[in-house]
Amino acid sequence: MNQTTIHLYVNMPQHSPNFRTVSEALESIPCETTEKIFPAPKLDLAPAVIHIGKGVYREKLVITRPNLTLTGEGESREDVVIVYGDGAAALMPNGEKRGTFRTASVRIDTQDFTARHLTFQNDAGYGAEVGQALALYVDGDRNYFDDCAFYGYQDTLFTAPLPEQEMVPGGFKGPGETKPRTMGRQCYHNCLISGDVDFIFGSAIAYFDHCVIFSKIREDKIEAVNAGEHVSCGYVTAASTPKDEPFGYVFRDCKLESDCPPNSVYLGRPWREYAKTVFLHCELGAHIRPEGWNDWKKPHGHFYYGEYKSYGPGANPQARADFSCQLTDEEASKYTIENILKGWNPM
Repeated sequence: MNQTTIHLYVNMPQHSPNFRTVSEALESIPCETTEKIFPAPKLDLAPAVIHIGKGVYREKLVITRPNLTLTGEGESREDVVIVYGDGAAALMPNGEKRGTFRTASVRIDTQDFTARHLTFQNDAGYGAEVGQALALYVDGDRNYFDDCAFYGYQDTLFTAPLPEQEMVPGGFKGPGETKPRTMGRQCYHNCLISGDVDFIFGSAIAYFDHCVIFSKIREDKIEAVNAGEHVSCGYVTAASTPKDEPFGYVFRDCKLESDCPPNSVYLGRPWREYAKTVFLHCELGAHIRPEGWNDWKKPHGHFYYGEYKSYGPGANPQARADFSCQLTDEEASKYTIENILKGWNPM
């Protein structure tokens, strides 16, 4: 059944209805939450689009409405910024630390969500000072981000679900702690993702196409770097792919940039032992370490780390960790968006 798309406007007075904040616009839309099953069923629910005018919106958002699009109406994605500043080390009114998974500036907890031409940011500060601080927490199926930017430091982008078990008791406190762990598919096209430690992490199946991945220098390392010391400045990814999933994180035609010194950043480490991360035809900056990957003391043979035709100063196949792989043409041919995202192609 065809349904008329709902259009709402934020900070765009020439349109009606017009809202002052994104929160107000979200509250006005008829909402229907769904049980988390995979693959998520298509819902007979009218699509809704929130058009957001230029501005900086200091709001902490939770989005549960399926079939929703947020689109920035500036000349660039930097013109529309949704930002908040919660850090994991901060104390809540009850005296308990907030913890990683309650810090997200924006939490997506639904299916068929799209964001275009927006910036998501957590400006709490460096992880050494404030702890983990998520710009975006994405939980659900068929969630798509086109021409968006994500700014943070430690743990910028969390691609839910959580692993089944935390490493430290109480480590998963937050909105996903007691929820069933159901897989979702996520796609990021022409996006910028910036952070320092494990700044893309989680269990989802996530496809990154033509994205810029920027590793920031850690503030607590700057003095050592200036003194000429060799330091480790962080990790791009920390996947926790479930054991039976053939694909985890896949980066295609992406560019890895940084303000870190040469040979100081790992491509990834396994948050859980069956992590899967592959870079296909990506340009790697000089900040990438020759060995490329860190095993985080997980059993070799369980996680899977691979590259195919990496290039640039950080591409060093002969020096890569012996537990990683250089894909053959035949192996790389299996990494199509249709295979990775199980028949869903939002681009």
